[in-house]
Amino acid sequence: MKTMTAIIIGAGDRGARAYAPYALAFPNELKIVGVAEPGMERRTKLQQAHGIPDENCYDSWEEVLNLDRKMADIAIICTLDRNHIKPTMRALELGYHVLLEKPMSPDPLECIAMEQAAKKYNRQLTICHVLRYTEFWSTIKKVIAKGEIGEVVSLQLNENVEVMHMSHSFVRGNWNNKEKSSPMILQKSCHDMDIISFVMGKKCKRINSYGSLLHFKEEHAPVGAPQRCLDGCPAELECPYHAGRYYLGEGKGWAKKFTEDYTNEGIIKALKETPYGKCVYRSDNNVVDHQVVNMEFEDGATATFSMCGFTREQTRIVQIMGTKGEIRGNMEENSISIFDFLTKHETVIKFDNPVGGHGGGDNGIMRTFLKEIQFGNSVDSVSSASASVRSHLMAFAAEDSRLNKGQSINIDEYYQSLLENIKA
Repeated sequence: MKTMTAIIIGAGDRGARAYAPYALAFPNELKIVGVAEPGMERRTKLQQAHGIPDENCYDSWEEVLNLDRKMADIAIICTLDRNHIKPTMRALELGYHVLLEKPMSPDPLECIAMEQAAKKYNRQLTICHVLRYTEFWSTIKKVIAKGEIGEVVSLQLNENVEVMHMSHSFVRGNWNNKEKSSPMILQKSCHDMDIISFVMGKKCKRINSYGSLLHFKEEHAPVGAPQRCLDGCPAELECPYHAGRYYLGEGKGWAKKFTEDYTNEGIIKALKETPYGKCVYRSDNNVVDHQVVNMEFEDGATATFSMCGFTREQTRIVQIMGTKGEIRGNMEENSISIFDFLTKHETVIKFDNPVGGHGGGDNGIMRTFLKEIQFGNSVDSVSSASASVRSHLMAFAAEDSRLNKGQSINIDEYYQSLLENIKA
């Protein structure tokens, strides 16, 4: 496989720490030759790590994508959710293959537009549904495809977000407000809508959903709690979400998400200046902290999904019930069990410790993306835009259902109505 070149658009946590490191580990496969990032510290760190010349470092995506030349083979786009559409459409038009962080967009019409643009320009557009590339989920997919548990009747998937991850990312962080980023079911759980579709191997026909923001609200703030935790909160020792105690203690690694100065002084300064130092009950968050989704597939099989921010660990737990057997799995434990109803035999598979984030999925998607560009299969990619649009529509429909008191939504009709809007 020849060495391919890439530019990073958005050098935040996912761009700089999840995908770009692949080029350092496998320089024979990928080289990062340019970066567009408004934050000087992030831009400089990525530049130094990859030896990018000064003339290939830009403040904005507009600068790099408005050049009269294509700088690289690939654009890795990891801007915030609502800033995906413009750089993606421009990069495809210029002839870049695009690796796009999920979700594609908070707007379903934009998702479809990107899918259609990839087809128009015959470019690879892969969405970062990294779970598909883990050994955990790919093995489950193979077991089902081989018929080891017969026909799938029902699937149950629980996403345990974990309380401090919930407070960090979805109460204080970049994804705390659906108008500024995306609804929770799209931003966090489009992974889950996608992986359910992936292992079921068939289309979801109908969906409904319930959920709400139950706890992280002003009315639940401790008496006398200030706007920021470090401003002398009387509930400091009783509140599990106190920013100072967490980010200066067990959560110090998470401080890397909002400051480049990891010293105690640097973290304290950031907690006084950024949203990560706010009281969780006095933030501008409005995404749900728990949600359930019910799905019916084309052959009558069903699936249920439950996302909850109030769990002790961060993991996904799955149970898949077939006519001949059952699969159970826990991503944190990185193991699955397969039970045969006839023989009563249980096979337990314990996977090796994965290399890279998301159970090895971050590295897996990079490797597959590069191979698909060079050796074909772009239209039917494991997580191509076409495959991703369907699972994104499931998330959009689930959110519409939740906002309409659990109304059942037909996915095909929902998709057709969107296409008509585009044509209009």
